[in-house]
Amino acid sequence: MAKPELIWDLKAELGEGPVWSARERCIWFVDIKGRKLHRYGVDDGAKSSWDTPDQTGFALPAEDGNLICGVRGGLHRFDPHDSRFSLIEAVEPDRPQNRLNDGYVAPDGSLWFGSMDDSEAARTGALYRWTPDTGLVLKGDGYGVTNGPVLSPDSKTLYHHDTLEKTVEAFDHEAGAISNRRVFAVMDEGYCDGPSMDSAGVLHVGLFGGWGVARYAPDGTKLGKIDFPVAAVTKAAFGDDDLRTLYCTTAWLHQTPESRAKQPLAGGLFRVRVDVPGQPQSLIRL
Repeated sequence: MAKPELIWDLKAELGEGPVWSARERCIWFVDIKGRKLHRYGVDDGAKSSWDTPDQTGFALPAEDGNLICGVRGGLHRFDPHDSRFSLIEAVEPDRPQNRLNDGYVAPDGSLWFGSMDDSEAARTGALYRWTPDTGLVLKGDGYGVTNGPVLSPDSKTLYHHDTLEKTVEAFDHEAGAISNRRVFAVMDEGYCDGPSMDSAGVLHVGLFGGWGVARYAPDGTKLGKIDFPVAAVTKAAFGDDDLRTLYCTTAWLHQTPESRAKQPLAGGLFRVRVDVPGQPQSLIRL
């Protein structure tokens, strides 16, 4: 297997949420703690960054060419042309200690995302589904640190993490409804961070503190790990024309000065070639 290649040494404190934009041929991602939105052009290596209004857990492409961003306190629309953030809908005004975390666009164009206690102490995190027609719909509650979700290629199984529990959960999924919550896998290396899914149904899990990306078969069997030179790999996104390049965000959050000195590339954006392609990135329907 190919080795990960550093392509942007930006030293993000908490790089997260890489997403492939085929129409722009770029990777969008965020630095949650650094309050930044980043764009990397895969053809020319062009790098751009924007300040975000607050901690932002995800920035996902919509069908109108804008991004929908999970800013602390609400969903915002970001227009890359004028660099403006505008509030679409408030989220959890009754939980001011929370922020938004990982997000996902389902093939039907719906937005799924989670929230979490910013101090990673209280279990006040929740899982939501959002469309312009339905608004926010609560799908789960009582999480420590939410990550995901992501759907299987046939959309019949939804995977979602509680990172504090080191546990990947699976649900039956049909037309936006989930049921039959169950344990899919328990991490044996690090904590389960952002998930992504390839076209063969293999779940790829970023390992926070596990030095890589773990791979799990549809039956929950661990297939192995893609090793990285940094401890915290937060999420992988399948990109490029053949969807066979993993673009991976990393972090140095919670590291001591001594541990950071041993992994100077922590917080960088990496890419690595894989054998099996991912699935096309869906767009949020507005």
